[in-house]
Amino acid sequence: MNLNDHGDSNHLFDASNTEDPYLWLEAPCEGPVLEWVKAANAPALDTLGHSTGFEELETTILEILNSKAKIPYIVKHGDYFYNHWRDAENPRGLWRRTTLEEYRKPEPAWETVLDLDVLGKEESQGWVFHGSQFLRPGFQRCLVSLSPGGSDAVVVREFDVKLKAFVPDGFAVPLAKTDVSWIDADHLFVCTDFGPGSMTTSGYPRIAKIWTRGTPLEQAVTVFEGAETDMAAGAFHDSTPGFERDFIYRRPTFFTNEIHLLGAEGSPRRIAIPDDAEPSFHREWMTVTLRTPWDVAGKSYPAGSLLVIRFDAFMEGNRAFTILFEPSPTTSLASAQWTRHHLILNVMDDVKNRLSVLTPGELGWERTPFAGAPAFGTLSAQAVDEDESDAFFMTSTDFLTPDTLSFGEIGAEPETLKSMPAFFEASGLEISQHFVQSKDGTRVPYFLVAKRGLILDGSHPTLLTGYGGFEVPLLPYYSGISGRAWLGRGGVFAVANIRGGGEYGPGWHQAALKQHRHRAFEDFAAVAQDLIARKITAPRHLGILGGSNGGLLVGNMLTAYPDLFGAIVCQIPLLDMKRYSRLLAGASWMEEYGDPDQPEDWAYLQTFSPYHNVKADTDYPPVFFMTTSMDDRVHPGHARKMFARMRELGHEAYYFENIEGGHGAGADNRQMARFWALAYAFLFKTLA
Repeated sequence: MNLNDHGDSNHLFDASNTEDPYLWLEAPCEGPVLEWVKAANAPALDTLGHSTGFEELETTILEILNSKAKIPYIVKHGDYFYNHWRDAENPRGLWRRTTLEEYRKPEPAWETVLDLDVLGKEESQGWVFHGSQFLRPGFQRCLVSLSPGGSDAVVVREFDVKLKAFVPDGFAVPLAKTDVSWIDADHLFVCTDFGPGSMTTSGYPRIAKIWTRGTPLEQAVTVFEGAETDMAAGAFHDSTPGFERDFIYRRPTFFTNEIHLLGAEGSPRRIAIPDDAEPSFHREWMTVTLRTPWDVAGKSYPAGSLLVIRFDAFMEGNRAFTILFEPSPTTSLASAQWTRHHLILNVMDDVKNRLSVLTPGELGWERTPFAGAPAFGTLSAQAVDEDESDAFFMTSTDFLTPDTLSFGEIGAEPETLKSMPAFFEASGLEISQHFVQSKDGTRVPYFLVAKRGLILDGSHPTLLTGYGGFEVPLLPYYSGISGRAWLGRGGVFAVANIRGGGEYGPGWHQAALKQHRHRAFEDFAAVAQDLIARKITAPRHLGILGGSNGGLLVGNMLTAYPDLFGAIVCQIPLLDMKRYSRLLAGASWMEEYGDPDQPEDWAYLQTFSPYHNVKADTDYPPVFFMTTSMDDRVHPGHARKMFARMRELGHEAYYFENIEGGHGAGADNRQMARFWALAYAFLFKTLA
């Protein structure tokens, strides 16, 4: 099939032209689109898939993904600790459980609760496990979410973990983007697709209903409706013993939230905090994380602060908050995690985690060090069961240190439960952090992983990645795949902590919103320029990789800074900023990017819409577009159309679309191994 059959090769598509010759590629992956995808995939599979060393690379990545030495992360439900595990024998996975005593052993004995591969064969469906919600206090019944092929849309079914079977005539919600919450054994909050008009323009539920056991879903009773233009709306139940309560909410935008306490008589009471603040509830306490400054009761609280107050007192009008965290120029709040009696505070200082413990008492809140936390690395701490104990799991890692999972009680040194093996030789490598000035003078950090004593001659293949959106930070992480496929083959790796992310709190994110998006791109370009100026690499050896919003980032590097790079991997990307808000969940991101249907917004959006800015007379580095057909969050049409456009104009481009996978690399380890092997084969082919 000719990839340009439905396009006019003489038609130059630009930002001022409203016609889109590749609009047809936004259709589902069937018929002509499926044939186009197969034809588009062929060159990458033929050229890269048969290149020297590809089979070994793919096998190596698959071995890492299937390794039985990986940490089986666990979650406590009742007396058991549950884990979803995938390996070579179980491609879609086993949902299994064990006890803590057994888990401490090098080879725990696991009890299989649900075999996803067996279920898939029985039902002729490639199910992907998307989690469970247990009914308290018995923890025998749960709601299991299953996705066909890895999409965000799921079916929800009631499951009995004692009988290891789905409940006959139990609760079952058809395929949709669904939120559910147990109220009690016979009632659920259900937010799903109830038919025409029940979903928002972003593709999420806008109606919350109470569903009674034994009645059809169609008879569920509406308790709340959001607007069609909201991002989403719903309801949930807090089942904490002694503090049971119901909440309803609407999210007008991605970063705003109106939440109400639902009274026993069904009347809602608004929780009067700023719309862009995020509340959290634990027993008698409510914490509030601020995205913007808040003046209340004669006091001013800065953006990025964490406040706490007794919830009942707040609902009665009290506004005497206690500040638990206030940001500085280099610090931001990563998370705040309750145990039964304490709050674990995780703070980032120049993109490095620091843990401490806060404890309420008669004289106020006491702050103490977190025992046993490493001095360097990415740290996270989660309560084992915040209703029952002060036990926690702590995970620590960095670019060269495999993950370690520890278990402990607040105030005591934690014990190491599991450690991931080293998947690549790191003894000759070192991690360093650097800072560079962006175009407007802003100090931007980045991490570098390279050989110790690296000769600065500009010859080293270097891979730079970034994200820069939605207040999401990029922290040091251990990746056996990139370690084996890139660092282990002599490559240098860099991570840019650019504006738009959450590395320095909400202000760092808000600095690159909408018409200021160019700042994120300028930050990333400044890091690339610094790598070149320091002679770590040169443009012909510098590759970049980004996915989702990071795909938009590297797409703009392609069109705005092509001279800086030798290769670009653009994964599951946003690229058509004229139509993104009309595709799948795109409408929910307009607070991040802007509304292309408003002329004043399109005036700046078109400046960072790669699909509209690629030109025939510009020399671009080779680019590899990668996506998945089952992605129901970022539409695969972005990558399809951009690849078609690049090919139409005669530029070097590769394409690969996995037919499954959702908003990720694949639905199982074999698919993910193929996805990443193609990406790294492309990078070494073009850079080394």
